[in-house]
Formats: sequence, structure tokens, C-alpha cells
Amino acid sequence: MENCLGVINIGEGEGNFGSLCKNRPVYMLPFGGRYRLIDFTISNMVNYGIRTVAVFTGEKIRSTMDHLGNGKPWDLNRRFNGLFLFPPIQKPFGRNGDIAELYSTFDFFEQCKEEYVLIVHPNNIGSVNLNEAYKKFIETDADITLFYKKQIDPWGEYINCDKILLDRNNGFINMGLNLGTEKEFNMFIGMGFIKKKVLMEIVKKSMENGDANYLKQSILISKDRYKINTYEFKGHIEHINNIKSYYNANLNLLNKDISQELFFGGGPVFTKAKDEPSTLYTETSRVHNSLIANGCIIEGSVENSIIFRGVKIGKNAIVKNSILMQKSEVLENAIVVNTIMDKYSIIDRGIRLAGSSVMPYVVEKSQTIRKE
Repeated sequence: MENCLGVINIGEGEGNFGSLCKNRPVYMLPFGGRYRLIDFTISNMVNYGIRTVAVFTGEKIRSTMDHLGNGKPWDLNRRFNGLFLFPPIQKPFGRNGDIAELYSTFDFFEQCKEEYVLIVHPNNIGSVNLNEAYKKFIETDADITLFYKKQIDPWGEYINCDKILLDRNNGFINMGLNLGTEKEFNMFIGMGFIKKKVLMEIVKKSMENGDANYLKQSILISKDRYKINTYEFKGHIEHINNIKSYYNANLNLLNKDISQELFFGGGPVFTKAKDEPSTLYTETSRVHNSLIANGCIIEGSVENSIIFRGVKIGKNAIVKNSILMQKSEVLENAIVVNTIMDKYSIIDRGIRLAGSSVMPYVVEKSQTIRKE
């Protein structure tokens, strides 16, 4: 896939994550004990041979710069290609949306030697076989190939997700919105191949006509002018669009089949290296069905939880069905259930904190919760 350029387009949706995205974009949310969401997208690209990756960072760029750096963990610290970060431009050309952002980087696309582009929204985590999809894209000489998954949704958890409409021969008709009226629908998973010249034509036309602010809108407006087909992904996808789906996606890693597929299905997941000692488990610790990173000190009980690096859990403390991010602390005799603790947060001695499985309680970054 050396003839393909990777583009990570972040889109919108930070408003659904409350304080978790107060200082970071969605794609930088910590995940699985030591990773960020974007690690899975970039790793999937480089594992399949993509050597140039462009990231449209959004406004909260500090954590992005700190984590991605020069791209070394993903072998993207190269002289002539590698990792490119595009900070936001305030209302480029007087318009909102990613069409104007893409147009502002036309020089980059013109100078890249790659003829094809893989565009990915990093809020969808899955181990997608890009070789298989790329082969179909090239062999069918499509202008655009959109990825979808047949998603079973009896409880309406995927309402408002993008839905791809197909004809009887699986030909692309259109893209709409899932309103929860079907138990199974074709969910667009935020990925697609597109010829670079087609991408530039679509973006330029929308800039001239002023008929769309977002690439997805622009593609649908132009759908009759281009050959658009689809690729069905049959593996597991975590679609993260709010606090609940983020919470569930983390706890789903406790399912061995899901974690094996996400972490090893298409190759290793790379991330920024941080050296920490091994986790210390004392004689009073009890751990069951949990994912625990290194550098922690566990003296209490942990069950069905994701514990990030450097977390401390005191004696007689209980942590259940929760996500504890880096350097957070649960002191002695405290109880934390169905909760997301952001980085550096502290639960004081004897405090009892419980959210629900439907809506977990969120402790803000660096917040300390005391009795008084």
C-alpha cells in the first residue's frame, strides 16, 4: 500500500464526552490501560504498509503534540514522508468544517506522490484488513470505497450513527441516519479509500459552489458523478461517540476474544513508550478479571476494571466496573463502582462513589473528592 496516503480526519463530537474532553480531543482519550484511541488507527495503517500519515489535529493540540511527537513509535519519523500534523486554522476561508481544512492543505496533497488516500475517523476502533479492502478498491477501479459493518442493534444503542443503504446487489445507494427502526443495519465505520484526484476535485467543487462544509456531505452530493462501492468489515468495531460507548469499549477489553482481535488481529498496536516498574501487589490485594498496567501499587480489591499506569489503590479499598486513568489514586477504605477517574484524580479515605452501568460517574482530571 505504498501508493496510498493515510489521512486521519477527526470530525466533531467532543461535546458528548463532558469533562473527559475538556483539555483533549476525542481521539486522544486514554484506552486499554496504556494507549490512546488514535494509536489503533495509526498502527493499523502502518501495519499494512502506509508510510505517510496526515493528522488534522483539531483545536486541543497540546496533548496530540505530546503523544504523537515525530511519529517514532510508529516508525513515521522519516525524512521525506512519515507523520504530518495539521493544526486547525480558525474558520479557514470564512467557513467551518473539514472541507475548508482539506482545501487549506492542497499543497501537501499535490506534493505527495501517492495516488490514493485512506481517510479514517479515529473514533472507530477495529483491526481492519486494509490489504483486502485496498485490493477490492483497485480491482474494481472505484473512485471511492466506503467501509461498513452489519451492526446488530436491538436496543437502539447505535441511533444517530451513519447508515449505508445498499441495493439488492449490494450496490451503494446513499448514506442516511440510523433511527433505530431496524434490528440490524449497515453502519458506516468512518473509513474509506478515495482516489487523490477525486478527493481534490470534490473538495474544490464544494469550495466553489459552497454546497457543503463537510467531506461526507460533499461526497454524497457528488455520488452520481463518481463510482462508489462498499467494503463489508466482518470483525469487531468499537464505535466511540459518547461517555457510555467509551466506558463500554474499555470494559469490552476484558472479553478475551475482543481484546485478542483488537490488539493482535492485524498486527501490534504501537504507542508512546513510558518506562515504569512492575506493578506491586501486596498480601492484602485481590484482583479479578481486570486489565492492569505497570507501575501501579495495588493493596485493595479490583474487579472488572481497567487500571492505567501508576495508579494506587489503598488497603481495603474496592474498585469495581471502573476505569482508573494514569496516576489516579483510591485511598484506604474507599469504594469506587461504575466510575471513570481521569488522570491524577484522587478519591479520599472512606469515600463511596458509584455511578450506574448506564451512565458511569466521571471524576474530572486532577480532581480530589473528599467528605467535606
